[in-house]
Amino acid sequence: MPTELLFRQDAYLKETSARVEAVNERGGVILDRTVFYATGGGQPGDAGKLVRADGSEITIGTAIYDPDDKSRVIHVPLEGQAAPHPGETVTVVLDWERRLKRMRIHTALHLLSVVLSYPVTGGAIGEGDGRLDFDIPEGGLDKAEISDKLNVLIARNADVSESWITDEELDANPGLVKTMSVKPPRGSGRVRLVAIGDIDLQPCGGTHVRNTAEIGLVAVTDIEKKGKQNRRVRIALA
Repeated sequence: MPTELLFRQDAYLKETSARVEAVNERGGVILDRTVFYATGGGQPGDAGKLVRADGSEITIGTAIYDPDDKSRVIHVPLEGQAAPHPGETVTVVLDWERRLKRMRIHTALHLLSVVLSYPVTGGAIGEGDGRLDFDIPEGGLDKAEISDKLNVLIARNADVSESWITDEELDANPGLVKTMSVKPPRGSGRVRLVAIGDIDLQPCGGTHVRNTAEIGLVAVTDIEKKGKQNRRVRIALA
């Protein structure tokens, strides 16, 4: 049975009750539903805990997609903990402070791709920081200038919204792709779009804040040359 991904419906949902569907040979816990984001798209899997009916807790270090069935999420516990039993009901509790920092940075990275309108070749999200790699033919990037432009966009207090479009709808409206900084992934039958006011629209499966005001001030902390035409731009929450 696929895991119901509650974070796709509401990225601010901090906990939920869930049923244990299975425990694999390495102790990974598969639930029928979860608020945990599973590692993907440069965003790490969430951490937190599972609270059992007797009040005991299982600390979860991360969440990943089942390599044998990508529709299921495996909650990976820290070593040395007792495993729950299939059929058991647990309360899934997210490490919210960690997640919120990732949501703020993830949304800021969308805006960074607007400030630097070059092809994005990679990216990663950390604890209060993150980076994007750009295909830029020449150097000369200025950290202070990029920081200023990024904070101007953040200060517009733009709402962040999500919607879905089918592959067929996208094919019928090819002009939509021109408004996106990244071409949408294909193959699942539908594409999830994340819009930041009238500033940006791009496909993304990650978690984001509801308004850019929640990001706060950010700063460009480093610009690295990673190749002849590759520049890595790092940002952090101020």
